[in-house]
Amino acid sequence: MTTSDRYLAFANSAVGSRLANALGLPRPVPLERMPPYGDTETHIIAPPLAVVGGAGDAPLLPGLARELHWLGVPSLAHVARLDWISYANKAGTMSGRFNPVEGVRPKALLFDASAIANTGELSALYTFFHDTLATLDRCARVLVLGLPPSLASTPQASIAQRALEGFVRSLAKELKRGATAQLLYIAPHAREALHSTLRFFLSPRAAYVSGQAVTLQDPVFETPPMRDQRPLAGQVAVVTGAARGIGEAIATVLARDGAHVVCVDVPAAQTPLDAVAARLEGSALACDITAPEAGVTLLAHLATHAPRGLDILVHNAGITRDKTLARMSEAQWQSVLDINVGAPQRLNAALLDAGVLRANSRIVGVASISGIAGNRGQTNYAASKAAVIGMVEAWSPVLAERHISINAVAPGFIETQMTAAVPFAIREAGRRMNSLGQGGQPVDVAETIAWLAHPASGALTGQVVRVCGQSLLGA
Repeated sequence: MTTSDRYLAFANSAVGSRLANALGLPRPVPLERMPPYGDTETHIIAPPLAVVGGAGDAPLLPGLARELHWLGVPSLAHVARLDWISYANKAGTMSGRFNPVEGVRPKALLFDASAIANTGELSALYTFFHDTLATLDRCARVLVLGLPPSLASTPQASIAQRALEGFVRSLAKELKRGATAQLLYIAPHAREALHSTLRFFLSPRAAYVSGQAVTLQDPVFETPPMRDQRPLAGQVAVVTGAARGIGEAIATVLARDGAHVVCVDVPAAQTPLDAVAARLEGSALACDITAPEAGVTLLAHLATHAPRGLDILVHNAGITRDKTLARMSEAQWQSVLDINVGAPQRLNAALLDAGVLRANSRIVGVASISGIAGNRGQTNYAASKAAVIGMVEAWSPVLAERHISINAVAPGFIETQMTAAVPFAIREAGRRMNSLGQGGQPVDVAETIAWLAHPASGALTGQVVRVCGQSLLGA
């Protein structure tokens, strides 16, 4: 159960909207999200209308045309990029010319900036977005595609590509009506591995993710054939802390996408844990993940419920024991570090040593904005969540050799029972101090993890994606 955002509801009511406008108060827009688990229309998404542009020879456009065709996304060409029409038509999608005076409301803007070779050429960004931003529909998506600066052929090109990050993060803060913006750095060999990432960022799945710079590297393994409906069918996922809140949402979304979910939580949560597992047609394992025998217990459960091995491991379980450091007990320090990052490392080791994590599997950790920006009274929690990020960075090159990816999500203010107990003033500040002007939902974290777990997300490893509505903290 999550707390309701009464201001969000009021500001979007007939009376509240007039009052907010009169007083100059912010009016956060209710975000579009995917339907819940069990809805017969879960996988049907109205395709967004995209306006496409690019700079220079824009080498990503032909592949982008194919991806938009496969995703069923209609498109229009910016006046400076009319060659897009031929790319789209060759890919099997009819496309026309964008004309802002016609009143068309695109849902997405996509710009290939990967060929920008010096800072002077950044003016192409100005031209494209100056012409198109005012026409955007509500809850729209802006994607800028670039080249990882380290792979640029000249120092000048590297500098220009690095500039894209400042541009996109700033643009995301200027967008209104629930719109978001992201930067996708795409390595040359990752051009054929765009599908799952476009599927995520162009849909309501990415409702609360904004201002992010994501790098698609050379895939650590071959990208399987596309399967957008139930892409995790036949796979097994373990989710710790699955009895409630964010963990329950993660388990629910992974099950929606076809996975058999092993729901893990402490023995004290046995009753709600069993209920979640039964609802999702998964299995429940009541286990203290900090216990010395936790790895053996999990392996025994998997031997029965997943004899072919494990495909997805989500380290969600975590606790807080907030105190300023001078008032914090050693037990409060140690318990947070042990549960939040010690146990995940031990479980990783146990599963890797046993060979249970199959090739092409995914490990996803749940970090936090606190681990990026720090937070008063959370030296233990912030240290543990920064350590989760460190675990991802340290292990990604090692696991890539075994064809396993590891990534993390870093949630900001998410509406849960935990945040519902936060004092009112602090809770309101947490909700409003981001570009979308509201708190996120557990499903926002879950959808991001499902994207990282997607079979076609092999070009993503070593990434930390903030699910925070572009929080002003840690930005």
